[in-house]
Amino acid sequence: MMRELVHIKLLQKKRILELAFSDQAHFELPCEYLRVHSPSAETRGHSEAQAVLQHGKKNINIISIEPVGNYAIKLIFDDGHHTGIYSFDFLYELATRYTENWQKYLEKLNLAGLTRE
Repeated sequence: MMRELVHIKLLQKKRILELAFSDQAHFELPCEYLRVHSPSAETRGHSEAQAVLQHGKKNINIISIEPVGNYAIKLIFDDGHHTGIYSFDFLYELATRYTENWQKYLEKLNLAGLTRE
């Protein structure tokens, strides 16, 4: 189901992206979470085995948001990352699965001996 993103606001000081969708759902997602779950090929690879575990992104921020058609946004991060196209459905999925995704990410960091710092 294609959900429309009806509100987006970047709270740079808090490093939070506010999102509201056409089904009345409202979310606040940390910039770090959005960066480490970027849908770009350089982050995700072309398969699970090719995914590159992102680390050291604790203080990352978004510096720009660009619309991509009527279905997505492109987030520009202050570490230079700019290739992820976040469809509205992907953002909704990230938002609704935040707790689960974040826990899995922290476990992967721990297993790899890496940190958020």
